[in-house]
Amino acid sequence: MVYSISTAFAIYFVLWWIVLFVTLPFGVRSQHEDGESVPGTDPGAPIATQMGRKLIWTTAISAIIFASAMLAFNAGYLNIERLSKLMGIPI
Repeated sequence: MVYSISTAFAIYFVLWWIVLFVTLPFGVRSQHEDGESVPGTDPGAPIATQMGRKLIWTTAISAIIFASAMLAFNAGYLNIERLSKLMGIPI
């Protein structure tokens, strides 16, 4: 293992935020779509964002992606030589 706990946490933290931004648009209804508009607000403003559910889904999806990547890294599938060869960068 070449990585430390702080490195793994930093990678998971960045991955978690990326997955959060991917999951944010799912299931959001606007006031215009629902037909109930509050005076003084934008018709495109969301009604029920369900942030709790999205945070749980984000954590679960991030954990699965992170665990898969760590298993691939520990098995030797993700290493500098292989990645640089895939990107066409000579070592």
